[in-house]
Amino acid sequence: MPETFVQRVDRILRVRDSLVCVGLDPDPSQMPKPLRRLPAREQLDRFLDGIVAATYPSAAAYKMQLGFYLRYGPRGFVALERIARKIGATRLRILDLKANDIPNVMRQFRDGAFQQFRFDAVTVTPWIGWDTIQPFLDDPTHGIFVIAHSSNPGAPDFQEIPTPRGPLWLAVVGEVRRLAHAHGNVGTVLGATFSDAFRAARSLLGNTIPILVPGVGAQGGSLSTAVRDGVDAHGRALLISASRSIIYASVEADWKKAARTEATRLKVQINQLRAGLRTG
Repeated sequence: MPETFVQRVDRILRVRDSLVCVGLDPDPSQMPKPLRRLPAREQLDRFLDGIVAATYPSAAAYKMQLGFYLRYGPRGFVALERIARKIGATRLRILDLKANDIPNVMRQFRDGAFQQFRFDAVTVTPWIGWDTIQPFLDDPTHGIFVIAHSSNPGAPDFQEIPTPRGPLWLAVVGEVRRLAHAHGNVGTVLGATFSDAFRAARSLLGNTIPILVPGVGAQGGSLSTAVRDGVDAHGRALLISASRSIIYASVEADWKKAARTEATRLKVQINQLRAGLRTG
């Protein structure tokens, strides 16, 4: 039987001994100074190649936010496909779409992300209805991360609306648990800026179901709380995503070295926190 996505996440986190997910979000306005005079296509490729090479030893996953590639037009899509292929299957490749539409449209997102661009997982939202993610449940080898509680300041506007099952975000987590046990390829997204969410979410999810955590680094979320309350009983099932704090650690000539240093620092810090929990 093929390895499910949830099983693959657990294996990669164990083999890499890392929970670090590097956000590959290329912003033209923040490019390192040595690259700024290059043509846009060459600038983009050199930046992505440099960051991946620098962070590869520390990373268990890479997450690409589609908006940053749309900004580059057609060349951005070429670069996105190329870098996903270059990263390869030993790390998780997550396309941050936050997609939600009728099932027929979602099938196009699925086939494009997994077949054409070779991603392993995408982020989705459930707000139109749970039937919208059904197309992704047919393939247990590829995954979805369902947004439950995001990291932006306005997240409580809707995500904390009371329901009979608790706040809306927790009701989403409950459905994620059901779907993950039924299909083996569903995780959730919890922003580190809302640290009170992690204990309740992990208690509901149990072991192995992965949580993707944005909001650490530039957004100031609590890394220690996310790790302490977010890992499962094995010290895994958690991906800490950091983008700006790693890829723009420096814009000077040492930008690749700075990215490597920051990714290494984050991995070591997370592993020290995990060791402090005495998990197996």
